[in-house]
Amino acid sequence: MLRDISVIAGGCGFIGSNLAASLVARGRFVVVVDNLSNGERSYLERNPTLREMPVVVANLANRRECSDAFDQVSTYGRIFDVWHMAANSDIPAGVADPDVDHQDTFLTTFEILRVMRDKDIRTLHFASSSAIYGDLGETALHEDIGPLFPISNYGAMKLASEAQISAAAETFLKRVNIFRFPNVVGVPATHGVILDFVNKLIASPEKLAVLGDGTQQKAYLHVTDLIEAMLMIADRDVAKLEPVNIGPIDRGVTVGWIAEQVIARVSPKAHIAFGVGNKGWVGDVPKFNYSTARLQSYGWQPKMGSHEAVARAIDEIASQQGF
Repeated sequence: MLRDISVIAGGCGFIGSNLAASLVARGRFVVVVDNLSNGERSYLERNPTLREMPVVVANLANRRECSDAFDQVSTYGRIFDVWHMAANSDIPAGVADPDVDHQDTFLTTFEILRVMRDKDIRTLHFASSSAIYGDLGETALHEDIGPLFPISNYGAMKLASEAQISAAAETFLKRVNIFRFPNVVGVPATHGVILDFVNKLIASPEKLAVLGDGTQQKAYLHVTDLIEAMLMIADRDVAKLEPVNIGPIDRGVTVGWIAEQVIARVSPKAHIAFGVGNKGWVGDVPKFNYSTARLQSYGWQPKMGSHEAVARAIDEIASQQGF
């Protein structure tokens, strides 16, 4: 009898490698497919239980490579479900070059869906984003709000991916979970404000340059809470296609506060040089009100709020970078 396999697209990245560890701990056989553009095999190998995990290196935005990758995965058993974590993780890079998100965020979804249809794989778990909501100011961002107008190419391609997944659910998918989450922190850190600040202080210990005036206020979720929430949602017997906001139960923390905490941990004598305006880059959403009422109605709450998640992540990332 063929064993069931969980495929993690983007499984060598930040969130994917943490997800892999949790699925293996649950007794699942996992195969990772990754192009290694942002992730590294070492992110899996740091966990002794993942050192022998099969990794197929492929560009999932390329039709031939995606198809060949899933053919390779199928040699290990029957593919039961796909966890699609593969995407561009650098939002400013996507603003500078729209091809980045078209390739890495949307076409990965399109080609994964095509091969899932061809191979009769009926369950998909998709990592979406709070970026799909755009900039709605103080309006509570809940799953049923609309119309949606993202202001970054990343958000636009995540929303386009959701639309493509919705169409696939009408034709062949049996179960779809869409996880919409804000800023996620923890290790192995590959991007994000904390890693950026730590690296800036390594390069210039006396000054920390901050994009924007530091008043940007956002919700932050620790990766351990994110993984727990995704697995809980996946275990539920719910609607065929369900988007769920995953996040902390607070209004977040400011970039200025994060800068102060990173300085205290890494270079206490450094001073902060703030930029101008309340946006760090084109497409940045400076403040939003993220509703997790649906998730709370399932009986789930994160173990950490934004302050606790960021404080823990600062220590983890500083240690990762040698402090």
